[in-house]
Amino acid sequence: MKNLEPWEAVIGLETHVQLNTKSKIFTSASTAFGDEPNTHVDPVVCGLPGTLPVLNETVLEYAVKTSLALNLNVAEHCKFDRKQYFYPDLPKNYQISQFDEPLAENGWLEVEISEKDNETYLKKIGIERLHMEEDAGKLVHVGSDRLAGSKYSLVDYNRAGIALVEIVSKPDIRSGREASEYASEIRRTVRYLGVSDGNMQEGSLRCDVNISVRRGPNAPFGTKVEIKNMNSFSAIQKACEYEIQRQIDIYENGGKIYQETRLWDEAKQLTKSMRLKEGSSDYRYFPDPDLGPIEITKEQKEQWLNELPELPFKKREKYVKELGLSSYDSRVISDEVFMANFFEETVANGAEPKLASNWITSDIVGYLKSNKQNFADLKLSPINLAEMINMISKKVISGKIAKEILPELIQDNISPQKIVEEKGLAMISDSASILPIIEELIIEYPKEVKSFKEGKTKLLGFFCRSAYEKKLKAKQIPNLLINLFQKN
Repeated sequence: MKNLEPWEAVIGLETHVQLNTKSKIFTSASTAFGDEPNTHVDPVVCGLPGTLPVLNETVLEYAVKTSLALNLNVAEHCKFDRKQYFYPDLPKNYQISQFDEPLAENGWLEVEISEKDNETYLKKIGIERLHMEEDAGKLVHVGSDRLAGSKYSLVDYNRAGIALVEIVSKPDIRSGREASEYASEIRRTVRYLGVSDGNMQEGSLRCDVNISVRRGPNAPFGTKVEIKNMNSFSAIQKACEYEIQRQIDIYENGGKIYQETRLWDEAKQLTKSMRLKEGSSDYRYFPDPDLGPIEITKEQKEQWLNELPELPFKKREKYVKELGLSSYDSRVISDEVFMANFFEETVANGAEPKLASNWITSDIVGYLKSNKQNFADLKLSPINLAEMINMISKKVISGKIAKEILPELIQDNISPQKIVEEKGLAMISDSASILPIIEELIIEYPKEVKSFKEGKTKLLGFFCRSAYEKKLKAKQIPNLLINLFQKN
């Protein structure tokens, strides 16, 4: 009997995170990005005879902290292995990684998934393991589109030997949206920890997706396909959605899925076959004879655990429960650690949380984007932003005036009170002070007053602008004008 169960995707992610150490994992060679090709290479990177690798202690610290943040069980002992990897971008012809005794196993990450109708749900995604390894170099295919037709290729070994942690999820992901949000939360976490900048454009965070489809949740797993070459979270989602449909179409037409590695073509929005997928036996792992086993003491692990910052999911929970933000606002404001810390300091200086969130995520972020700046570069202090927000709340200035002075505040970090006083921007809230000036307007523009009283109510805007030029910025001006017109 034909199985009529709806198709279900089964997805797992392998996330490679480049650790932001100053030197490589087993040598003192620099990790600086963007320098001339092949300028950060030494005998250890090339695996020349007589050289010995030495583990960078900071790599171990960062890897353990990442493991703890992802709720993984950190092993008391682990070891390094050699993975036979015959590609031009690995000068040694093997990669030092971890195989059967990784640093950490069996963790989880809770992810908040937002849907199109703005509803959200929480999903706990299991993490199989986290292990340390060295990166390979970079191949540049000249005169082609990466996939075919290259006349020759160049290799840059600057990236070879840079420290990575590979985070392997369990096959708990069921959609492209969940895959994208999981990868985003991994990046938030490592950025909060300060162990990586997570810049996908520079290759600091790279995700490979393993994906298959099956008939319903109780069916056995199908043949999985690995997808590479995704440089954004939107690409991860689109690649998953395309591949899910591709595999369903093949099965429903009586075809067969082969275990292979495919590439995501961003321009054509589809996946392309690259090579048949190797199994672990093809890599012929064996313990690295030059690196001894690693022992992590209970005391050291507890010290690193105590050094962990408050993580994104904890901040989101706090913003909703304690500060009254919506789920959406809490996600936006906690997306970047510098933004979250700035927000918290602004609120601590007396700003109303919702107003602080709105100004930060809208006007300030908009300014930074238009000027190609990062939040970490922001000169404006939380104290001055809180002062400006409180001036709006107390009706000292209007929101419009605040928007006008904000660029100056951001550029020079000046007290908003000082700017308002120097430029005479404060609103007049005393009706007794406003009335004499409005009466002057009525005397100055008798024809316009007559037309207004005859029904041309659009002239109210003209009088408001005229009042504004006389530095009257009170919200009650329109009502006062109307009352005066009626009396006169």
